Amino acid sequence: MTADTETLRSLITPVRYVLWDLDGPICRLFAGHPAHEVARNLVKLIDGRGLGGLLTAEERGTTDFQEVLIGLGSRVPMSDLIADLEKWLTEQELMAVAKAYPTPYADPLIRTWSGRARFAITTNNSALAASRYLKTRGLIDCFPYIYGRTQNLDRVKPDPYILRQALNAMGADPKLSLMIGDAPTDFEAARKAGVPFLGYARNERKRASLLEAGVELQHIVNSLESVLTLLRDQH
Repeated sequence: MTADTETLRSLITPVRYVLWDLDGPICRLFAGHPAHEVARNLVKLIDGRGLGGLLTAEERGTTDFQEVLIGLGSRVPMSDLIADLEKWLTEQELMAVAKAYPTPYADPLIRTWSGRARFAITTNNSALAASRYLKTRGLIDCFPYIYGRTQNLDRVKPDPYILRQALNAMGADPKLSLMIGDAPTDFEAARKAGVPFLGYARNERKRASLLEAGVELQHIVNSLESVLTLLRDQH
């Protein structure tokens, strides 16, 4: 048995509550509706309203539409503009669900683990999109608690607000909980909420970003198969 397996076992065994990010650990939400196109169209939408001056050069060039939305939210919080853009992005995410790819081993892992732990979704995507995706996979009953982005963009990860909402709803002890995410924002939110973290890195770029954020190498997996195998071995 490798040290990595032992580390993973010590991380997983006490867990009674799991906070899941959606896009990454559960699915590739934008596999067929590319996120970089959504980001480009979001910038065009803002320009079309004559408000392009609100964007920074970095936001104009990013492939991450969340970066554009959150950046604007910091400058014109809770405005009609933010409400309209958040609604538009929710529609984009709902369209993306139809072409989303399940993360390898995610479906059987969720079904296996949900019999032993309580689950919540804590995502910076729309809760509506999360619900729709889970319904398409027959997994919605595994997730009684789903928390996502709202028009109050101060409360998206890395802020721990939605993680704390989920913990409170489940009556969860943070020390008996685990956040599974693929981004530094997930790790930072978990750290602030006092929740242990497991990083999912499907490629070297994701792994490097998690390591740079401070996630320990032994708390990163490149496949959920190792978690599923561990849980099945414990059965």
